[in-house]
Amino acid sequence: MTVHPISPVFDNNSEILILGSFPSVKSREEGFFYGHPQNRFWRVTAAVFNTLVPATIEEKRAFLLQNHIALWDVIASCEIEGSADSTIRRAAANDLTMILNAAPIRQIYVNGKTAERYFKQLIAPQIPANAVYLPSTSPANAAWSFERLTSAWEQIRFAADGR
Repeated sequence: MTVHPISPVFDNNSEILILGSFPSVKSREEGFFYGHPQNRFWRVTAAVFNTLVPATIEEKRAFLLQNHIALWDVIASCEIEGSADSTIRRAAANDLTMILNAAPIRQIYVNGKTAERYFKQLIAPQIPANAVYLPSTSPANAAWSFERLTSAWEQIRFAADGR
């Protein structure tokens, strides 16, 4: 069983919550979200907010909080082979109440089909909230170009700008 090693990023100004499925091997080694250089999360979100791509963990954390974004994953622990979402077994949910009780979250987004599936299965029955599906920024989602992903992900800026 692999336990999620990364703490959520949020503060009392976070208004949107983005949930991935479970951190990749590279992210677990780095100790922060979307650590694999081929994952397009940081490039896509930086493009959406028209800013430079954050490079360090500190820059990434600051970028999220400046844009009122909370970030975590749906799964707290699971059996997984490497980084392949398709191998996830015996998944247990993260407890989102610590974020939802501390921050005025207006919208939850899920990054990819696996996050969406486990959100519906493990989290939706526990909290009165829906999640909006966003196409995965994973390199495994090669069917989506950077431009197409950025266009789909622009809704997070609109939600953040809706304050």
